[in-house]
Amino acid sequence: MDSSEHGSSVSSTGVASGGTLPPGLAEEEAEEIQVELTKVEDEIQTLRQVLVAKERHAAELKRRLGISPLSEIKQNFTKGWHEVQCSDAYLTASATFEEIGRSDAYKRTQETLSQAGHMTSAAFSSVGSAIRNQFGEMRNSPSFKSFEDKVENMKYKVMGRSNGESDHSPTSNNAPF
Repeated sequence: MDSSEHGSSVSSTGVASGGTLPPGLAEEEAEEIQVELTKVEDEIQTLRQVLVAKERHAAELKRRLGISPLSEIKQNFTKGWHEVQCSDAYLTASATFEEIGRSDAYKRTQETLSQAGHMTSAAFSSVGSAIRNQFGEMRNSPSFKSFEDKVENMKYKVMGRSNGESDHSPTSNNAPF
């Protein structure tokens, strides 16, 4: 495109659509700027096309080398983690945590929490033992035995005699409970 073609596009789509130019800008300057803008936009489009072609070429080279997107992510993550570990902020924080770990206050807190954990564990263990003992006592109670007999009798009435059962009631059998 030569400058005469751009000049005609300025007047049709123009810098000053609506017939007015920005203040302090002559029509000649507006046309020059429009031509320059068109050239820059063309260059941008060309660069985009080159970039897409380069990205395709890079993807093909990676494919030929056997580099998968997953291995790239893994490599990027490893590199990023290494950079984090080498950063001043990470090194400063690590040193601070080491100092805290060596402090008496931290050691006392750790011991207290450990003791609290042991005490909590013991408490839960005793609660569990108490519940187990209560269930054992309940199971041996006359009312539970009566309930167990009623369930066995109900089972006998509903199920009837199965193969090999004698004519005596199921309550005389040793119940699994």
